[in-house]
Amino acid sequence: MEFVVPNKMIIQADFTEVVEYIHQARQKAYTQINTTLIELYWNIGRIISQKVKSSNWGKGVVSELASFITQNDSTVKGFSDKNLWRMKQFYEIYHDDEKLSPLVRELPWTHNTIIFSRSKTTEEREFYLRLTIKEKYTKRELERQIDTSLYERTILGNQKLSAVLRELHPMIDNTFKDSYVLEFLGLPTQHNESHLQKALIANMKQFILELGGDFIFIGEEYRLQVGNSDFFIDLLFFHRGLSALVAFELKSEKFKPEHLGQINFYLEALDRDVKKQHENPSIGVLLCRDKDDEVVEYAMSRHLSPTLVSHYTTMLPDKKILQIKLHEITEILESQNEQEFNNFRMEQNNV
Repeated sequence: MEFVVPNKMIIQADFTEVVEYIHQARQKAYTQINTTLIELYWNIGRIISQKVKSSNWGKGVVSELASFITQNDSTVKGFSDKNLWRMKQFYEIYHDDEKLSPLVRELPWTHNTIIFSRSKTTEEREFYLRLTIKEKYTKRELERQIDTSLYERTILGNQKLSAVLRELHPMIDNTFKDSYVLEFLGLPTQHNESHLQKALIANMKQFILELGGDFIFIGEEYRLQVGNSDFFIDLLFFHRGLSALVAFELKSEKFKPEHLGQINFYLEALDRDVKKQHENPSIGVLLCRDKDDEVVEYAMSRHLSPTLVSHYTTMLPDKKILQIKLHEITEILESQNEQEFNNFRMEQNNV
């Protein structure tokens, strides 16, 4: 009887399959444990909330509860009076919200506490919940995004998307930002585009975190040949969700209208010579040291270009200033919508 020696590659494939089952089981167990813990904290928060609301419990009673839990089981951790009050807050924030309450069960308790304690509105909480689930942020990454006012910057970016971009990419919301925070580069105050480009390449992992997980880096100084001339895009990415090439052109100076001609030329070359047939039209991002929003508006008003003009900062932004800016833009949009509605009603009455 002959013994057949299995091929090593086949054995490796079998071993990999076993390891994959282990990983899947571990992830399933972790998910179940996390869901159970969140449900526990939810129920404890509900009891405390109802007892406090009915005036049966005060702050002292919650402290007594924390001591009672510890005395009855010294192995139990995480039930200090401070954490019990967090559970109450957690329950009260989400218990009437049918849209968000399922989402909180998908995240660890630490991530949840960061989001509900540092977000001011329901919209902001939803933004960070969904993004954290999608991007699988670590605690540190989530804190970094909140520290850099990601929500405000993204919403401002949404409001400044051109009609052309929205038509070409209907799912583009929450993809780009009005400003990019590059505090991790460690650049001096005085730097040029070459310094900026090299620093971004050296810190690509952090830059991808700032851009978003769907961005895939293709290359720096990406060569385009048009006629007998060569041109080079500073940074070229591919966005999986939009299925489109994204060209970043770096400017270590304030935005100038003539910058648009350069990046529009690059986008035309990408769409003609690089873009695959199944991919969507390319997108351009002018990343400038500074910009005047009114100048940008004038420059873009007659351009049918899928380009965004954003600025970058090497320091953490002032959250209050961004919130004021966001509030001002929201008021303008609401006023415009109200005026359009009134004009529509007048037209209907005239008919």
